[in-house]
Amino acid sequence: MAALSQKFTMKISVCLLLLAVFTCGVSAQGEDHTAEEVQVEVLVKPETCSTLSRMGDTLQIHYTGKLMDGKVIDSSLSRDPLAVELGKRTVIAGLEQSLVGVCEGQKIKATIPSHLAYGKKGYPPTIPGDAALEFEVEVISLTQQTPWQKMVNDVLPLVCLALVPTLLGLVGLYLYNKANAQKPNKKKAKDKKSKKK
Repeated sequence: MAALSQKFTMKISVCLLLLAVFTCGVSAQGEDHTAEEVQVEVLVKPETCSTLSRMGDTLQIHYTGKLMDGKVIDSSLSRDPLAVELGKRTVIAGLEQSLVGVCEGQKIKATIPSHLAYGKKGYPPTIPGDAALEFEVEVISLTQQTPWQKMVNDVLPLVCLALVPTLLGLVGLYLYNKANAQKPNKKKAKDKKSKKK
């Protein structure tokens, strides 16, 4: 009985794991396709560029965002630099993609299609629907992620992904065993009481 429930639990765990892997693969393929649509032009590149930004790094940037007709929609030049942690989606997808592979002191111009900006709805009244955007960005500073941050960002989600099917399997096993446990017979309980007297 226990072997049967253990096989059932293993089958469910394997199915959930395969589903998770398939889902991650499909989303990764979609990201590769859309990344080609952002156009990045390097305006200024420092002479020494030893460290390039990667997902998980934090950038301090100044930016000016414009519509394709040149109308400025937002700028950080009159404020403190914007902190962007790559991979956390704190800015629009196209801008985040354009910031991967840059170095401190670099200036870029990113042309972002509407589906990687604000989409069909736009951001009324400033940004109309289906509007492509152009961002001029200066990278003020680049802070690479620490090993601890890398572990939290990369390893912890995988551990949690493995724990979910395991916990579901254990709960299922517990409920299965509880449902199939034999209940004590009332007649046997009375016989035991009478034997004690």
